[in-house]
Amino acid sequence: MSAPVIPMLTAPTAAGKTALALRLAQEAGLEIVAADALTVYRGLDIGTAKPTPEERASAAHHLIDVVDVTQSYDVAQYVAQAEAAVSDILARGRLPLVVGGTGFYLSALMRGLPLTPPSDPQARAGLEAELRERGLDALLADIERVSPAEAARMERNPRRVVRALEVWRATGRFPGEFGHSPPAFRYEVFAFSPPADELEGRVQRRTEAMLRGGWPQEAQWLAGQVPPEQTPRPTVWQALGYAEALAVARGHLSRADAQAAIALATRQYGKRQLTWMRRQLGAEVQAPEEAEQNLRAFLGLT
Repeated sequence: MSAPVIPMLTAPTAAGKTALALRLAQEAGLEIVAADALTVYRGLDIGTAKPTPEERASAAHHLIDVVDVTQSYDVAQYVAQAEAAVSDILARGRLPLVVGGTGFYLSALMRGLPLTPPSDPQARAGLEAELRERGLDALLADIERVSPAEAARMERNPRRVVRALEVWRATGRFPGEFGHSPPAFRYEVFAFSPPADELEGRVQRRTEAMLRGGWPQEAQWLAGQVPPEQTPRPTVWQALGYAEALAVARGHLSRADAQAAIALATRQYGKRQLTWMRRQLGAEVQAPEEAEQNLRAFLGLT
């Protein structure tokens, strides 16, 4: 008997996917497998909009709070743990629902992991030194001269730029050109987004609530665990809004200015998420009501 197709729910940041996932999980007895590159970290609760303890008590959650902020965590670890969670849920006669907005986590589950060569610590150290000396724009320009599409795919992420150049200089190919290992499961993607003006309002309200709810203090705590000045910048400090929240905590930025900057960055990130859903996941981005109706039909709830 073949394994069932696993539902996957995704939407831009602040669109309301957590609320929808919880509602359906409670109704259908689903277990939620998170696909978020930051809620895996213990202690990053407010700035990541992590489900609250009450929400997590109302439905089983997996892949949340799995590592400390001082530990490294990558997509290969995520896929291994997520596939193990899905297997365990199915073995107990339950159905998992993958929920999240981290595109490369979702892609890795759907397509399998890239078959790129292992990292060379010496080459990587040299590139990290080059990043410090030449800057991110110069390294991106090196990639763009070879492949503008690859440069755009980097999304100005220093770690991805360093890795891409490491692989290209060693092999003449970029990481995405090596193909993928076979995925363990098949997935049906349900993607949605509210209208742009509604999403903008949701982003504004959520950002304000998070800043008032202790985000600056959380960022201050994080800085004590992982200094943000390291190069390349630690993964946890690439999270949206934490630099601005820390600036508020240190008195370098007003809360109003931080809110405006974070909201703008979140909207820009949301646009990139929508592009990823369409191009990388092959998803049709629907209105929230339509996506919920289709997911309910898939789950046999209608």
